[in-house]
Amino acid sequence: MQPLPARLRRLHLVLGDQLDRDSALFDDFDPACDAVWMAEVADESTHVWSHKARIAVFLAGMRHFAQDQRAQGRALVYHRLGEHAHADLGSALAADIARLKPAELCWVRPGDWRVWQSLLAVAAEAGLAVIEREDRHFLCTIDDYAGWARGKKELRLEFFYRWLRQRHDVLMNGREPAGGQWNFDADNRESFDARGPGLLPAPVAFEPDAITAEVLALVDERFAGHPGELAHFDWPLTPAQAEEALEDFIRHRLPLFGRYQDAMWTDEPWLYHSRLSVALNLKLIPPRRVIDAAVQAWRDGHAPLAAVEGFVRQILGWREYVRGLYWLRMPVYLDDNALGAEAPLPDFFWTGDTDMQCLKQAIGQTLRYGYAHHIQRLMVTGLFALLLGVRPREVHAWYLAVYVDAVEWVELPNVLGMSQFADGGVMASKPYCASGKYIQRMGNYCSGCRFKPDEAVGPKACPFTTLYWDFLERHEQRFAKHPRAALQWRSLERLPEAKRAAIREQAQALRQQLAAAAG
Repeated sequence: MQPLPARLRRLHLVLGDQLDRDSALFDDFDPACDAVWMAEVADESTHVWSHKARIAVFLAGMRHFAQDQRAQGRALVYHRLGEHAHADLGSALAADIARLKPAELCWVRPGDWRVWQSLLAVAAEAGLAVIEREDRHFLCTIDDYAGWARGKKELRLEFFYRWLRQRHDVLMNGREPAGGQWNFDADNRESFDARGPGLLPAPVAFEPDAITAEVLALVDERFAGHPGELAHFDWPLTPAQAEEALEDFIRHRLPLFGRYQDAMWTDEPWLYHSRLSVALNLKLIPPRRVIDAAVQAWRDGHAPLAAVEGFVRQILGWREYVRGLYWLRMPVYLDDNALGAEAPLPDFFWTGDTDMQCLKQAIGQTLRYGYAHHIQRLMVTGLFALLLGVRPREVHAWYLAVYVDAVEWVELPNVLGMSQFADGGVMASKPYCASGKYIQRMGNYCSGCRFKPDEAVGPKACPFTTLYWDFLERHEQRFAKHPRAALQWRSLERLPEAKRAAIREQAQALRQQLAAAAG
């Protein structure tokens, strides 16, 4: 191990979601007088009751990164969980400032406002200068996003996405989009027929090595009471593994990704999705590398433009967009609750114990793998929380806790803004609300369910459908004349008052039942 410099100029902080070998953090790193600093702390796993696999992803990723830093000959201060007394990052850093007496701190801005504020407070208390470097992993800086957003009342993805496409020359012919249109959403909304997805190629899996196996044992022992399981843990945790996962996706699943990106099917967690969100959010692979690989597949005739554009939109569009929005609106974003939702999160979100097959599938899969694809998150778990009227902050805490790819900068805007409409329309022009018929249309969950998606009242009524009509009625005044939502609300007007009353009664009974179960 490289010894620490006798006189320490600078501590370079690396957090669990900053495992970028090419980070600006190291631009002027001097082994003669600098050191890398990393710490595993319990608070990052317990401030939300994190899934075991989420904890393991971050810890194992950090330990692999630390091994790489040592191999490069950099002095490293690394605190392993259980081998120090500090509960949180701030106290661990403060103790090392007092012990090591660096002249400066250097970091890339964290992906979590809470962590950023904690580190700033420690530096201020110690009277140390902080060098905060730009995060080159992203294709749009925080300042550039703020500049794009300035003066806009509504921050729509579509316009941001076009702006970035042009700026980075992605899928462009000069100033015009490849194929003559900016998106191919109309081609990317198919569901499977009755035969289902057929024989799907299994995504490449990564057997835990000695480092990861040690982490899995630690998590199982130390976080035994946390949700989820580790039996299926096979995520990419190094740049080489991330590259292999990318190549596997491009070769086997990208060609049909677009067509079936919104589809769902019983006991099929992966379908045609990339499984790259962990590698991207830990910064094991640059987003531009992922984008370029997908575009090249189109140029080579391996994947259709509709599939590639749909995938690029997720990386260059949504991912960059929500990161900018997060930093634009924090810290007030956490308290947004535009629809006045106050119901508690149902207990079955932590157990998967429900008769609703779509929720049983999505939550069961989440607890098993720490993963669900975007439609399962938005239009199953997220939709149910929206229709029920769950407190947005509780919904946010659950998503942050249970998904292996969850970092607050990406999770919070997707949940509070897109899924729950808690920001009142800053992100989405209208709520993503639908009845059980949407879920029926996009997969086969309903075929194995005792509830009927076309019924809103009675013992077989689908709770999604009951709550959908109740949601429309509860928010009729706000959305009935909304230019993009009026059609949905006009359908409410056609319901006889007697049926509306019956729906209200059944929805209220359901809310009371779930609230009682949640304690």
